[in-house]
Amino acid sequence: MKFMNWPIPALLVWGLSWLIFKGLQTLGVSETIAFIAATFLGGFFSTLVNTPMRKALIVLGFPLSMLASSATLSVPPLGWLLLLGLIVLVYPRKAWRDAPLFPTPKRALREMQQHITLPAGARILDAGSGLGDGLLALRDAFPRAELHGVEMSWPLRVLSAMRCSFAMIRQGDIWLVDWRSFDMVYMFQRPESMPRAVEKAEAELRRGAWLISLEFEAQELVPSAILTCRDGRPVWMYQVPFNRRAKRGDL
Repeated sequence: MKFMNWPIPALLVWGLSWLIFKGLQTLGVSETIAFIAATFLGGFFSTLVNTPMRKALIVLGFPLSMLASSATLSVPPLGWLLLLGLIVLVYPRKAWRDAPLFPTPKRALREMQQHITLPAGARILDAGSGLGDGLLALRDAFPRAELHGVEMSWPLRVLSAMRCSFAMIRQGDIWLVDWRSFDMVYMFQRPESMPRAVEKAEAELRRGAWLISLEFEAQELVPSAILTCRDGRPVWMYQVPFNRRAKRGDL
């Protein structure tokens, strides 16, 4: 399912799970067996995606939708419409190609200063700052830096500004913001975002600046350093000028 942009694979699996569930019931199979079979289908397809969070979303999507549609949680149509509107407000459709709301773990970046030395007042951008967890982790790692954030969702931007009064946060598209004035750009996006991030960083970041990615590697680059967080996830660090991996045809 790597050829489809997320969240299309999840939506397809959830829909297929519902078809299996209803189809088995039509054939006279008990609701319990049909539920287990449809949930197992989600578990099978989850092995085809490449991140733990996406695996969990695919596996849990059908059971959670069953729970939400049960009589004990009956919601009027207007309620579902309001819920959908709230989701779109918090997570605009234009941002679907980037990361959903996954926060940076607390103190996940603290050991970065063992690999990167920044002068006092260095400018750091959290590209896709969400609720501000990345900014809090960056302040923990580089307390003397000047921190900036950009977030497409205006409700999240307001909430993060309340949490991170020490940072300058604005609403906007991370791909339209000029990166040239920053000494470091931090991202916790998604695998599909990394090639675009590398292209933008090469075009705009000055020599000596850093592109940092939590969990997701820029596969075309050789990292300048790698940090392993306490929860086991890697922090990939790339310094401009980037060291590109040799393509197979060049070997």
